Amino acid sequence: MKKAYVFPGQGAQYVGMGKDLYENNVEVRALFERANEVLGFRITDLMFAGTPEDLRQTKVTQPAVFLHSVALAKALQVTPDAVAGHSLGEFSALVVAGALSFEEGLKLVSKRAQAMQACCEAVPGTMAAVISLADAEVEQICQSTEGGVVAANYNCPGQLVISGEKAAVEAACVRCKEAGARRALVLPVGGAFHSPLMEPAREELARAIAEAEFHTPICPIYQNVDAMPHTDPAEIKENLIAQLTAPVRWTQIVERMVADDILDFTELGPGTVLQGLIRKIHAEVAITSRWALE
Repeated sequence: MKKAYVFPGQGAQYVGMGKDLYENNVEVRALFERANEVLGFRITDLMFAGTPEDLRQTKVTQPAVFLHSVALAKALQVTPDAVAGHSLGEFSALVVAGALSFEEGLKLVSKRAQAMQACCEAVPGTMAAVISLADAEVEQICQSTEGGVVAANYNCPGQLVISGEKAAVEAACVRCKEAGARRALVLPVGGAFHSPLMEPAREELARAIAEAEFHTPICPIYQNVDAMPHTDPAEIKENLIAQLTAPVRWTQIVERMVADDILDFTELGPGTVLQGLIRKIHAEVAITSRWALE
């Protein structure tokens, strides 16, 4: 039975994340200190003893989740048959699989966070979670709603996040409820992630990705944009560039992995979000979550 390691995205962070790793593993401590140098501020102080508000800053959140995930993988000395990450988590997956160095991955994540934050401030938008409505119905409602709103995160059957202009998202929520959705809630996020409104951020990140050195990974990475396994560095870069304005196809990724005989999943990083989603997609697979040393 093949084993996959999967990595969460933004939103899984919590105060104190990674503190036990830092205190109990010399190699991990060196990795954290290297991150402080690369970022130019002590992100570890904010991770270990900051406030929830500190960790909600995009420039902090994304590097913090990335750092925690990669450090945990290093401490556990994982050897996966495949990897995947949800949105931001795709960068963690690429580093753990050897497609990117830790420093290159961290620099790209930092650039991504800054570009997304600037984009959110310049182009207001939002996201909403639609619960218990078929994907096809949600897609049709998005397409026929005036303004810009798209399907953004295919998290699991019956849970689809939409993204776009605030008015369009709110209007789509009303229509989704009328169509039978159990819930359609606007989320407390800073912008319209994984939608065309992220185009300026995508262009900025594309330049950084083009300059970064990518390697052939030690195992396939199932990427967000097409839910397919990739090992070719050129394909990986192209998909990573497209990721900011394309939907996260997490349901399809897990389904494809299971079809490829990957039946053992371990979530590496803060929280247990992916563990819950995977269980809803395929309840019969083995699923564990690791966010601290035991």
